[in-house]
Amino acid sequence: MTVMLLYCLVPLWWLVVSSTKTMDSLYDSFAFWFSGEFALFQNIVDTFTYQDGIFLRWLGNTLAYVVVGAGGATLFATLAGYGLAKYDFPGRRWVFAIILGAMAIPASALAVPQFLLFSGLGLTNTPWSVIIPSMVSAFGLYLVWVYAREAIPDELLEAARLDGAGEIRIFFVIALRQLAPALITVLMFTVVATWNNYFLPLIMLSDAQWYPLPVGLAQWSAQSSAIGGQAIPNLVITGSLLTVIPISAAFLYLQRYWQSGLTAGSVK
Repeated sequence: MTVMLLYCLVPLWWLVVSSTKTMDSLYDSFAFWFSGEFALFQNIVDTFTYQDGIFLRWLGNTLAYVVVGAGGATLFATLAGYGLAKYDFPGRRWVFAIILGAMAIPASALAVPQFLLFSGLGLTNTPWSVIIPSMVSAFGLYLVWVYAREAIPDELLEAARLDGAGEIRIFFVIALRQLAPALITVLMFTVVATWNNYFLPLIMLSDAQWYPLPVGLAQWSAQSSAIGGQAIPNLVITGSLLTVIPISAAFLYLQRYWQSGLTAGSVK
């Protein structure tokens, strides 16, 4: 546990310390301790103002991709997982088998087919080329299916039907409350995956105005090796710190619901 803790905290500590240094101090001081002028606030200002404030645009893009993409993935996974768990229809096993098969395919293997598909639809270099693939989560569907199968008694649904409730009302009034722990868990994983998504936007987007934070920061980092490029390691490091803070806060906030969900599932 101590080794794992160090593995997680040492890079974060280096990121915090390095964000307080000027460009010269980054190379002239010990990497894991403060040195020289405390330049954190100036680095933050420079990060938000560099290239006409494009970092703020990347932050807005990332938030939009997370809200629409991760939110949609959570909604669709909840609807589909509940439907597979509680409704018997022809071909259900085949649908479930296809979904399990999709979980085994790495995202990199789907990159070229996805690009060709979205290129044929004329959606490349648009936000939809990032949002639409992000709205599908095979793992999230499987997780909701497993949870719904045990957490929602069939007798409860039958009682609601006998009382005259329709299927839509049953889902949103009864089932959704029972699925809350699984929903929060799926939301947590999809938010983290969408926020850190690098490969998909890299191949889908060519206009820097639509980049999310991971791709934008990688572009800044690559400037140092480009002909005539300006090296800005202090801004890349500070931007990385600013990128980590929101997703870490969201993860810490949502994980308490995740823990309660695991406990509820174990009791049932």
